[in-house]
Amino acid sequence: MAVPVQQVTDGISITVECFYQEKQSNPVSGEYLFAYRVTIENFSTMPVKLLRRHWHIYDSNGSYREVEGEGVVGLQPVIEPGNSYQYVSACSLRTDMGKMSGSYKMENLYNKKAMIVQIPEFQLIAPFKMN
Repeated sequence: MAVPVQQVTDGISITVECFYQEKQSNPVSGEYLFAYRVTIENFSTMPVKLLRRHWHIYDSNGSYREVEGEGVVGLQPVIEPGNSYQYVSACSLRTDMGKMSGSYKMENLYNKKAMIVQIPEFQLIAPFKMN
């Protein structure tokens, strides 16, 4: 398990924890699955709605891909001031190490202005690489 990483943008805190999924991975075939838990905390004074996500995913073999789309895990949650939202998702890699970072497009529900909230970079590392 990786150490959680956190970043705050405009009062919105994003914390990410990553977990290697050994039972769903197949290193012989170059298939490595990592789950990650994202906690979004609203420390601002206005409710926000998460509209879109944009991920940058890097394998240690130099490959790069982007994932962009509406919401997270099929939802566009509204996060009231002082509240948080948490979800779990996953990412597959072709190597036993990689990294991810990205951003969320959110909307301030008071003034309808869009805001970009940064997702901190986090490492995807199979535990056997740590020895």
